[in-house]
Amino acid sequence: MQRTGMTAPSQPDFAELVRVSTRIGCLSFGGPAGQIALMHREIVEERGWVSEEQFLHALNLCHLLPGPEAQQLAIWIGWKLHGVKGGLAAGLLFVVPGALVILALSVLYGFAARLDWFAALFLGIKAAVLALVAQALLRLAGRALDTTFKRGVAAVAFAALFLLNLPFPLVVLAALLTGSLVARARPGWLALKPVAPADGSPRPWGQSARAVVVGGIAWAVPMSAILLTLGSGHVLWQIGLFFSKLAVVTFGGAYAVLAYMAQQAVQGHGWLGAGEMADGLGLAETTPGPLILVTQFVGYLAAFRAPAPFTPLVAGLLGALLTTWVTFVPCFLWIFALAPWVDRLERSQGLKGGLACVTAAVVGVVANLAVWFALHVLFARVEPATFGPLHLNLPDPASLDWRAAALAILAALLLFRARWNIIRVLAVAALGGLVLGLT
Repeated sequence: MQRTGMTAPSQPDFAELVRVSTRIGCLSFGGPAGQIALMHREIVEERGWVSEEQFLHALNLCHLLPGPEAQQLAIWIGWKLHGVKGGLAAGLLFVVPGALVILALSVLYGFAARLDWFAALFLGIKAAVLALVAQALLRLAGRALDTTFKRGVAAVAFAALFLLNLPFPLVVLAALLTGSLVARARPGWLALKPVAPADGSPRPWGQSARAVVVGGIAWAVPMSAILLTLGSGHVLWQIGLFFSKLAVVTFGGAYAVLAYMAQQAVQGHGWLGAGEMADGLGLAETTPGPLILVTQFVGYLAAFRAPAPFTPLVAGLLGALLTTWVTFVPCFLWIFALAPWVDRLERSQGLKGGLACVTAAVVGVVANLAVWFALHVLFARVEPATFGPLHLNLPDPASLDWRAAALAILAALLLFRARWNIIRVLAVAALGGLVLGLT
């Protein structure tokens, strides 16, 4: 019997929580929107384990935090029902199924990437990714840009990244500070509603401090082991440090941070090519779990291609596991430290304004990602050019790949006109890539 959000929440035993969390982890396709909808149906509507109001308050908290919001919501649900033990179980079961699949696909990719049929297959997948990023951009813009000020923030963020090549963390920080100030002076610009005053309940500083200490130690243990045994010049240390930094600036979900990650991984570290970055996103789109698991693909290839003193396979596995560890440990830290504060955070006008402004800026960030992918998928040669303060990537028109363009148009038609789901679109595009790439 279906429950409503008004029904008093029930308390499942731990085994039942594990069973349902496993089901959610194996079925969590479709990006954060689909994953959150799945959790709402399973947890709120069908079982009534948390109320509608509690679910929405927790979702608002997760939107405030860096990292994948669906992953953090799963952790919060487990924490709410069975404390830290429940949070660990629900959070791990949400990400482990997808992580195992991505790991297996990364191993296959590392060994088969230079085969003709494999390259042809991913020609179609890369083209479909362009349509998927465009779809994500339009959905996010329609939801987030409901005022003129927010549309201006999105345009400024796009210009800062695409035209001026400013660092992604700087753009996010500037948006956060701007939103906090505007929320107090002109809340209407951000479409903010009045918030209730804070209550007089005690502040849970002790719980938060313990979570920060334990989470910090959990992050530091593998990083310290790498530093002591392999040194700061080894690729594993570079991978761990880079993705640790990435984990604290991933406001707005995976699409928002992909452009920054791609820029650093491709141009800064040279771990993989721009086309391979699009391949990784295509793999992540077709597997369960958070889209940010694409970082595991990058970590695997980075270590696989600089394996000493290990074999390529062992190095790749270590790189993938380390990347996953430093990416997701902060998710548990944020929730265990801040979940006790959820009611107070709901009453913070400054935080709400900062989040609203960051969300608007993320639209510009995703637009930059869409243009970056389009240039590198559709053109074989893209050259950097500088015009005063402007830093542009200009394609060579003669290097246009008509096959990728045709497949991207096909994928867009299937997504926007035929309204096919992601898996079907990727399958058709991959088959088209095989046909065009091998003929």
